[in-house]
Amino acid sequence: MESANANPSIKDEDTYQSLREDGASKEKAARIANALANDRQNPGKKGGKQPPHEYWSKDELYERAQELGIDGRSDMDKSELIKALRNH
Repeated sequence: MESANANPSIKDEDTYQSLREDGASKEKAARIANALANDRQNPGKKGGKQPPHEYWSKDELYERAQELGIDGRSDMDKSELIKALRNH
């Protein structure tokens, strides 16, 4: 486990480490940990309103991958797009 000073951009090291242990990417874990540490954000009150990716069309998945800048999205099939989005 890294010390709290190892990455000063992480505002809540315990949450970050817990998310990483649960399989979240470094970027995703950092975003969530920092949002939870920010009094002006309420990440737990957002989200959860979209249906699971399996219900999205391939075009919808592609558009979301494009918004997030996922490389290689044009060569991905629907299941690969879902995996890329979940791992982002």
